[in-house]
Amino acid sequence: MLALYYFPGNASLLPHMMLREIGAEFELRLVDRDQNAQKSADYLKLNPNGRIPVLVDGDLVLFETAAIALHLADKFPEAGLAPAFGTRERAEFYKWMIHLTNTPQAEYRAWFYPYEHVNEEAAAPSVKQAAERRLNRMFDVISEQLGDKTWLLGERFSAADLFLLMLIRWGRGMPRPPRSLPNLGAFAERVLARPAVQKAFEAEGLKAPLI
Repeated sequence: MLALYYFPGNASLLPHMMLREIGAEFELRLVDRDQNAQKSADYLKLNPNGRIPVLVDGDLVLFETAAIALHLADKFPEAGLAPAFGTRERAEFYKWMIHLTNTPQAEYRAWFYPYEHVNEEAAAPSVKQAAERRLNRMFDVISEQLGDKTWLLGERFSAADLFLLMLIRWGRGMPRPPRSLPNLGAFAERVLARPAVQKAFEAEGLKAPLI
């Protein structure tokens, strides 16, 4: 059976939503960040970086959120969370998955943990403000690219849409939340309306404001 190591609202939310969409049997295993469990000796054997999530699939132990998402999309093609291999749509899917993990997801690190990026604590607020400006620009571009399409790939729903929802949610505490952009706000509501997404949020105990 698949096992997902998670913490509510963390990057593990993407594979969790995917597993609910897929309908696969899996076990949720809490990694209690409040107790710094992601740095425990046992967890570091699974992910030496001490970050969440980890997916265990038989004897495969996989970390990195985007890698887990791509693995699940490939392992369960009947769920339709990625277009067929070799198609133009598959290339667009890769574009969005790589963009979301390399650009806004990576940038959030500086916004949430600015002290990791400085030697002098007094400089942390400046780092956070700069990260906020960059994130605002990134979501402006994503909103422009989405335009009036239903999903990132047009009329086809994919794992990339779940990824974007998670990143929109992470920005709910920003001075200008991503949801405040009309395209992204409406998009997020469409994803949130999906029964599998609702089940994932309920299982993680995530309450309003969801985004």
